[in-house]
Amino acid sequence: MSDTPEQPNQLTSNQESPGDGTRRTFLRRALAGGVAIVGAPYIVTRRSYAAGSLRTIHFSEAVHNLGYIDLYVARAKGFFQEQGIDLQLSAAGGDTQAFASVLGKSAEFGCGDATLCEISLEKGGPGVVLGELVSRAHYFGVSKKLTKMITDPKHFKGLTFVTSPPPNTNYNVLVLALKSAGLDPDKDVKILTVNPGTEIGPVLAGQADIAVAYEPNVDTAVVGQGAHVVFSWSKFMGPFHNTGMYALPEFVHANRHIVQGMANALQKGALHTYKYPHETKAVARKEFPDLDPKIVDAAIQRQLDNGVPARTFVVSKKGWENLMRVGAGLGNCSCDLPFHKVVDNSFAEHAAAHVKL
Repeated sequence: MSDTPEQPNQLTSNQESPGDGTRRTFLRRALAGGVAIVGAPYIVTRRSYAAGSLRTIHFSEAVHNLGYIDLYVARAKGFFQEQGIDLQLSAAGGDTQAFASVLGKSAEFGCGDATLCEISLEKGGPGVVLGELVSRAHYFGVSKKLTKMITDPKHFKGLTFVTSPPPNTNYNVLVLALKSAGLDPDKDVKILTVNPGTEIGPVLAGQADIAVAYEPNVDTAVVGQGAHVVFSWSKFMGPFHNTGMYALPEFVHANRHIVQGMANALQKGALHTYKYPHETKAVARKEFPDLDPKIVDAAIQRQLDNGVPARTFVVSKKGWENLMRVGAGLGNCSCDLPFHKVVDNSFAEHAAAHVKL
């Protein structure tokens, strides 16, 4: 899942933004013909490749996001090249755009909200989830007025929140937390909505108590503007398949060695991210040179502390079930296909069993 920053907009109260296209509409227009799920992986071991022998692979990320740090570490440390892959990375500008790149075959792999694969398969279209990049909901409650950590959302009653409008994920996780505490989002709290990426502004201006935000916006406010993190959706929701890597099954069938190489590289990236946090922060600073290095370091540390980047490329079944629960609750999909019909963990599991630092 991703949230793409936009220009500031006026506040609205408990209101959807006009013109928000649904993922169902997008897929009805984009999908064609179903393809069966893939089989067992082709085994690839570590080897050295001459520069001319690398296979160019195009990878479409939903947005350029600090949460995808496993991917950036794997690229920076040469783990894709070890697998014979020259990875060409591009930011699509959103979840549906990244999935469209894979459907349209301008990219062999993509990453973003894997609910799109579930929706595609429900409608007879293609798509297979091959691994996990973000394992927690990467949203935090940021406040200027409040300083104490809130551990139970029942204490949200009477507060004013600011988030981006539905169907954005930070709005959805706020509503989920409220309902889990028996609170009515329309009566027990006030929700102001703004364009994605601008959530913290009203909190700093004294117009709201808590912003539902994500990095690097969170630590931009904490490090530079004296704000406080008072709630963690990462801890509240537990395992959550926030971002997955996907491909077309026809490509996977024809290129098992490439798929296994991708899994190997990303598994190694996940291991490296957590084992060497100082190197992870250095990679992040290079990926985001326009951000204050102190903010980047703080953001990465917060994400590591909350288990946001995946520790393994293997898709967590519990995390997938939580994603489907949210998707079904929002009406995005039936979200009831068997796990193995949408997710092929065989490549990731092989990598987890064999890849070492």
